[in-house]
Amino acid sequence: MQKIIIALGLAAAFGGSALASEKCNVAMADWKPREALQNKLEGEGWKVRSIKTEDGCYEAYAINAEGKKVEAYFDPQTLQSVDMKIED
Repeated sequence: MQKIIIALGLAAAFGGSALASEKCNVAMADWKPREALQNKLEGEGWKVRSIKTEDGCYEAYAINAEGKKVEAYFDPQTLQSVDMKIED
């Protein structure tokens, strides 16, 4: 009985990561270049500090047009925002 409980616990712990989906699900061949995202954001008045890849998305660290620090995720194909955290 104890072995079954341990096995179920391990399956739950490691199986969950296999089920976790990425925020963006776009084939790499369909990604626009990082420079396109940077140009878009700078055109909106953002000061881009860095852009990297995270969870299948572009993740941008920037200062937005209102002067607040932003950590934002963008779909790499459409460059549309999919998630954003703004520091106060």
